[in-house]
Amino acid sequence: MPSRFRRERVLIVGCGDVGQRVAGLLRRNVRVVALTSSTARVSELRAQGVVPLLGNLDNPDSLRRLAGISTRVVHLAPPPAQGWQDLRTQALLQVLRLRTSPAACVYGSTSGVYGDCAGAWIDETRTTNPDSPRARRRQHAEDCVRFFGRSAGIRTHTLRIPGIYAPDREGGTPRARLLKRTPVLCAEEDVYTNHIHADDLARACVLAMWRGRAQRVYNTNDDTALKMGDYFDLAADLYDLPRPPRVSRAGATEQLPLMLLSFMGESRRMVNRRLKQELGLRLRYPTVREGLVSLA
Repeated sequence: MPSRFRRERVLIVGCGDVGQRVAGLLRRNVRVVALTSSTARVSELRAQGVVPLLGNLDNPDSLRRLAGISTRVVHLAPPPAQGWQDLRTQALLQVLRLRTSPAACVYGSTSGVYGDCAGAWIDETRTTNPDSPRARRRQHAEDCVRFFGRSAGIRTHTLRIPGIYAPDREGGTPRARLLKRTPVLCAEEDVYTNHIHADDLARACVLAMWRGRAQRVYNTNDDTALKMGDYFDLAADLYDLPRPPRVSRAGATEQLPLMLLSFMGESRRMVNRRLKQELGLRLRYPTVREGLVSLA
Protein backbone atom coordinates (compact mmCIF):
# COMPACT_ATOMS: atom_id res chain seq x y z
CA MET A 1 0.00 0.00 0.00
CA PRO A 2 1.13 3.62 -0.52
CA SER A 3 2.96 4.97 2.53
CA ARG A 4 0.28 7.58 3.20
CA PHE A 5 -2.15 4.75 3.98
CA ARG A 6 0.33 2.75 6.07
CA ARG A 7 1.19 5.66 8.35
CA GLU A 8 -0.60 5.86 11.70
CA ARG A 9 -3.27 8.55 11.74
CA VAL A 10 -4.30 9.89 15.14
CA LEU A 11 -7.51 11.87 15.52
CA ILE A 12 -7.62 14.30 18.44
CA VAL A 13 -11.10 15.36 19.50
CA GLY A 14 -10.88 18.29 21.87
CA CYS A 15 -7.59 19.81 20.73
CA GLY A 16 -7.25 22.40 23.47
CA ASP A 17 -4.23 22.81 25.71
CA VAL A 18 -3.67 19.12 26.47
CA GLY A 19 -4.67 18.04 22.96
CA GLN A 20 -2.06 20.35 21.47
CA ARG A 21 0.56 18.90 23.80
CA VAL A 22 -0.42 15.42 22.60
CA ALA A 23 -0.11 16.59 18.99
CA GLY A 24 3.34 17.99 19.71
CA LEU A 25 4.49 14.59 20.94
CA LEU A 26 3.06 12.76 17.95
CA ARG A 27 3.43 14.84 14.82
CA ARG A 28 7.00 13.76 13.95
CA ASN A 29 5.98 10.11 13.75
CA VAL A 30 2.29 10.03 12.85
CA ARG A 31 -0.22 12.07 10.91
CA VAL A 32 -2.27 14.10 13.40
CA VAL A 33 -5.82 15.17 12.57
CA ALA A 34 -7.87 17.37 14.92
CA LEU A 35 -11.57 18.10 15.03
CA THR A 36 -12.42 21.76 15.55
CA SER A 37 -15.70 23.61 15.50
CA SER A 38 -13.99 26.98 14.99
CA THR A 39 -12.90 28.23 11.58
CA ALA A 40 -10.64 30.69 13.41
CA ARG A 41 -8.53 27.77 14.72
CA VAL A 42 -7.88 26.19 11.32
CA SER A 43 -4.76 28.22 10.55
CA GLU A 44 -3.50 27.84 14.13
CA LEU A 45 -3.70 24.06 13.97
CA ARG A 46 -2.09 23.92 10.54
CA ALA A 47 0.81 26.00 11.84
CA GLN A 48 1.35 23.29 14.46
CA GLY A 49 1.55 20.57 11.83
CA VAL A 50 -1.98 19.32 12.53
CA VAL A 51 -4.60 18.64 9.85
CA PRO A 52 -7.80 20.45 10.96
CA LEU A 53 -11.25 19.07 10.22
CA LEU A 54 -14.29 21.24 10.81
CA GLY A 55 -17.10 19.61 12.74
CA ASN A 56 -19.20 20.06 15.85
CA LEU A 57 -19.94 17.37 18.40
CA ASP A 58 -23.32 18.99 18.99
CA ASN A 59 -24.17 18.48 15.29
CA PRO A 60 -23.77 14.75 14.52
CA ASP A 61 -24.26 15.26 10.78
CA SER A 62 -21.07 17.36 10.70
CA LEU A 63 -19.00 14.44 12.02
CA ARG A 64 -19.46 11.97 9.17
CA ARG A 65 -16.12 12.82 7.60
CA LEU A 66 -14.42 11.37 10.71
CA ALA A 67 -15.50 7.84 9.79
CA GLY A 68 -12.53 5.65 8.93
CA ILE A 69 -9.93 8.43 8.82
CA SER A 70 -7.93 7.46 11.92
CA THR A 71 -6.12 4.43 13.25
CA ARG A 72 -6.24 5.77 16.83
CA VAL A 73 -8.32 8.38 18.66
CA VAL A 74 -7.72 10.66 21.64
CA HIS A 75 -11.03 12.03 22.92
CA LEU A 76 -10.54 14.99 25.26
CA ALA A 77 -13.67 17.02 24.53
CA PRO A 78 -15.83 17.90 27.55
CA PRO A 79 -19.46 16.76 27.81
CA PRO A 80 -22.33 19.22 27.40
CA ALA A 81 -22.90 21.67 30.24
CA GLN A 82 -26.41 20.40 30.92
CA GLY A 83 -28.22 17.10 31.32
CA TRP A 84 -27.28 13.69 32.67
CA GLN A 85 -25.76 12.20 29.52
CA ASP A 86 -22.82 12.97 27.25
CA LEU A 87 -24.52 13.12 23.87
CA ARG A 88 -21.30 14.43 22.32
CA THR A 89 -19.43 11.23 23.09
CA GLN A 90 -22.37 9.18 21.83
CA ALA A 91 -22.33 11.07 18.52
CA LEU A 92 -18.58 10.61 18.09
CA LEU A 93 -18.63 6.89 18.79
CA GLN A 94 -21.53 6.33 16.40
CA VAL A 95 -19.48 7.91 13.60
CA LEU A 96 -16.38 5.89 14.45
CA ARG A 97 -18.42 2.73 13.87
CA LEU A 98 -19.44 3.64 10.32
CA ARG A 99 -16.30 2.42 8.58
CA THR A 100 -13.08 0.78 9.71
CA SER A 101 -12.90 1.36 13.46
CA PRO A 102 -9.70 2.70 15.04
CA ALA A 103 -7.39 0.27 16.79
CA ALA A 104 -7.51 2.21 20.04
CA CYS A 105 -9.47 5.03 21.65
CA VAL A 106 -8.28 7.01 24.67
CA TYR A 107 -10.92 8.93 26.62
CA GLY A 108 -10.01 11.69 29.06
CA SER A 109 -12.48 11.44 31.95
CA THR A 110 -12.36 12.95 35.43
CA SER A 111 -11.53 11.66 38.89
CA GLY A 112 -14.82 13.24 39.92
CA VAL A 113 -16.62 10.01 38.98
CA TYR A 114 -15.37 8.55 42.28
CA GLY A 115 -17.30 11.11 44.31
CA ASP A 116 -16.27 11.77 47.90
CA CYS A 117 -14.05 9.03 49.34
CA ALA A 118 -13.44 10.69 52.74
CA GLY A 119 -9.70 10.95 52.07
CA ALA A 120 -9.19 7.23 51.43
CA TRP A 121 -6.54 5.84 49.08
CA ILE A 122 -8.35 4.55 46.00
CA ASP A 123 -7.34 2.58 42.92
CA GLU A 124 -9.29 1.88 39.74
CA THR A 125 -11.26 -0.98 41.35
CA ARG A 126 -13.08 1.52 43.55
CA THR A 127 -16.79 1.66 42.75
CA THR A 128 -17.65 4.98 41.16
CA ASN A 129 -20.14 7.25 42.89
CA PRO A 130 -20.58 10.48 40.93
CA ASP A 131 -22.60 12.92 42.99
CA SER A 132 -22.83 15.92 40.67
CA PRO A 133 -24.44 16.34 37.24
CA ARG A 134 -21.01 17.09 35.77
CA ALA A 135 -19.53 13.85 37.13
CA ARG A 136 -22.59 11.84 36.07
CA ARG A 137 -22.17 13.05 32.49
CA ARG A 138 -18.57 11.85 32.62
CA GLN A 139 -19.68 8.50 34.00
CA HIS A 140 -22.14 8.16 31.13
CA ALA A 141 -19.32 8.90 28.67
CA GLU A 142 -17.10 6.27 30.31
CA ASP A 143 -19.90 3.71 29.98
CA CYS A 144 -20.37 4.58 26.31
CA VAL A 145 -16.65 4.28 25.59
CA ARG A 146 -16.41 0.93 27.37
CA PHE A 147 -19.44 -0.46 25.50
CA PHE A 148 -18.01 0.82 22.22
CA GLY A 149 -14.76 -1.03 22.85
CA ARG A 150 -16.43 -4.30 23.78
CA SER A 151 -19.01 -4.27 21.01
CA ALA A 152 -16.63 -3.11 18.27
CA GLY A 153 -13.74 -5.28 19.44
CA ILE A 154 -11.26 -2.42 19.85
CA ARG A 155 -9.11 -1.29 22.75
CA THR A 156 -10.50 1.63 24.76
CA HIS A 157 -8.64 3.30 27.61
CA THR A 158 -10.19 5.70 30.13
CA LEU A 159 -7.94 8.14 31.95
CA ARG A 160 -9.42 9.47 35.19
CA ILE A 161 -7.85 12.90 35.43
CA PRO A 162 -7.68 15.17 38.51
CA GLY A 163 -6.63 18.84 38.62
CA ILE A 164 -4.40 19.75 35.67
CA TYR A 165 -1.71 22.38 36.14
CA ALA A 166 1.21 23.81 34.15
CA PRO A 167 3.06 27.13 34.00
CA ASP A 168 2.16 27.68 30.34
CA ARG A 169 -1.50 26.67 30.70
CA GLU A 170 -4.17 29.34 31.01
CA GLY A 171 -5.29 29.39 34.62
CA GLY A 172 -2.91 26.50 35.25
CA THR A 173 -1.24 27.85 38.36
CA PRO A 174 -2.48 28.89 41.83
CA ARG A 175 -0.93 32.35 41.48
CA ALA A 176 -4.09 34.24 40.45
CA ARG A 177 -6.13 32.72 43.25
CA LEU A 178 -3.40 33.53 45.76
CA LEU A 179 -3.30 37.14 44.58
CA LYS A 180 -7.08 37.36 45.07
CA ARG A 181 -6.66 36.04 48.62
CA THR A 182 -9.28 33.36 48.00
CA PRO A 183 -9.67 31.41 51.25
CA VAL A 184 -9.13 27.68 51.74
CA LEU A 185 -10.59 25.36 54.34
CA CYS A 186 -9.18 25.13 57.83
CA ALA A 187 -6.96 22.11 58.40
CA GLU A 188 -9.60 20.20 60.39
CA GLU A 189 -12.11 20.34 57.53
CA ASP A 190 -9.75 20.31 54.55
CA VAL A 191 -9.86 17.75 51.72
CA TYR A 192 -7.23 15.79 49.82
CA THR A 193 -6.79 16.76 46.19
CA ASN A 194 -4.91 15.16 43.30
CA HIS A 195 -2.87 16.71 40.51
CA ILE A 196 -1.18 16.05 37.18
CA HIS A 197 1.10 18.29 35.13
CA ALA A 198 -0.27 18.91 31.64
CA ASP A 199 2.90 17.58 30.01
CA ASP A 200 2.73 14.32 31.99
CA LEU A 201 -0.95 14.00 31.09
CA ALA A 202 -0.16 14.37 27.39
CA ARG A 203 2.50 11.68 27.66
CA ALA A 204 0.00 9.39 29.41
CA CYS A 205 -2.45 9.86 26.54
CA VAL A 206 0.19 8.84 24.01
CA LEU A 207 1.36 5.82 26.00
CA ALA A 208 -2.22 4.63 26.55
CA MET A 209 -2.83 4.51 22.79
CA TRP A 210 -0.11 1.91 22.31
CA ARG A 211 0.38 0.26 25.70
CA GLY A 212 -3.03 0.40 27.38
CA ARG A 213 -4.95 -2.79 28.06
CA ALA A 214 -8.34 -3.22 26.46
CA GLN A 215 -11.24 -1.48 28.24
CA ARG A 216 -8.88 -0.43 31.02
CA VAL A 217 -9.20 2.50 33.43
CA TYR A 218 -6.13 4.43 34.59
CA ASN A 219 -5.85 6.89 37.45
CA THR A 220 -3.79 9.62 35.81
CA ASN A 221 -2.26 11.58 38.68
CA ASP A 222 1.17 12.30 40.12
CA ASP A 223 2.51 11.23 43.51
CA THR A 224 1.37 14.32 45.42
CA ALA A 225 -0.53 13.59 48.65
CA LEU A 226 -1.53 17.03 49.92
CA LYS A 227 -4.68 18.58 51.22
CA MET A 228 -5.97 21.52 49.22
CA GLY A 229 -4.91 24.15 51.72
CA ASP A 230 -1.41 22.70 51.99
CA TYR A 231 -1.13 22.81 48.19
CA PHE A 232 -1.91 26.52 48.16
CA ASP A 233 0.42 27.12 51.10
CA LEU A 234 3.22 25.41 49.18
CA ALA A 235 2.53 27.51 46.09
CA ALA A 236 2.43 30.70 48.13
CA ASP A 237 5.81 29.91 49.67
CA LEU A 238 7.33 29.19 46.26
CA TYR A 239 5.90 32.41 44.79
CA ASP A 240 6.88 34.45 47.87
CA LEU A 241 3.24 35.41 48.37
CA PRO A 242 1.12 35.43 51.54
CA ARG A 243 -0.52 32.13 52.37
CA PRO A 244 -4.29 32.13 51.78
CA PRO A 245 -6.66 32.73 54.69
CA ARG A 246 -8.25 29.68 56.29
CA VAL A 247 -11.98 29.49 56.92
CA SER A 248 -14.45 26.93 58.22
CA ARG A 249 -16.68 25.07 55.79
CA ALA A 250 -19.56 27.22 56.93
CA GLY A 251 -17.51 30.32 56.17
CA ALA A 252 -16.53 28.97 52.77
CA THR A 253 -20.19 28.42 51.89
CA GLU A 254 -20.81 32.12 52.41
CA GLN A 255 -17.73 33.35 50.52
CA LEU A 256 -17.01 30.99 47.62
CA PRO A 257 -18.84 30.17 44.35
CA LEU A 258 -20.67 26.85 44.00
CA MET A 259 -18.17 25.40 41.51
CA LEU A 260 -15.26 25.91 43.89
CA LEU A 261 -17.28 24.60 46.81
CA SER A 262 -18.01 21.41 44.87
CA PHE A 263 -14.28 20.63 44.74
CA MET A 264 -14.07 21.19 48.47
CA GLY A 265 -16.76 18.58 49.02
CA GLU A 266 -14.72 15.63 47.75
CA SER A 267 -11.60 14.12 49.33
CA ARG A 268 -9.57 11.23 47.95
CA ARG A 269 -5.99 10.08 47.36
CA MET A 270 -5.56 8.31 44.03
CA VAL A 271 -3.22 5.36 43.54
CA ASN A 272 -1.35 5.57 40.20
CA ARG A 273 0.24 2.11 40.15
CA ARG A 274 -1.34 1.09 36.82
CA LEU A 275 -0.20 4.33 35.20
CA LYS A 276 3.40 3.53 36.06
CA GLN A 277 3.49 -0.26 35.75
CA GLU A 278 1.20 -0.89 32.77
CA LEU A 279 1.75 2.27 30.71
CA GLY A 280 5.36 2.70 31.84
CA LEU A 281 4.96 6.43 32.48
CA ARG A 282 7.90 8.00 34.30
CA LEU A 283 6.55 11.22 35.70
CA ARG A 284 8.56 14.25 34.67
CA TYR A 285 6.95 16.10 37.58
CA PRO A 286 6.44 13.49 40.33
CA THR A 287 4.86 16.03 42.70
CA VAL A 288 3.52 19.56 42.45
CA ARG A 289 6.69 20.85 44.09
CA GLU A 290 8.74 19.92 41.02
CA GLY A 291 6.07 21.30 38.72
CA LEU A 292 5.69 24.58 40.60
CA VAL A 293 9.38 25.28 41.25
CA SER A 294 9.87 26.47 37.69
CA LEU A 295 7.16 29.07 38.28
CA ALA A 296 8.64 30.64 41.37
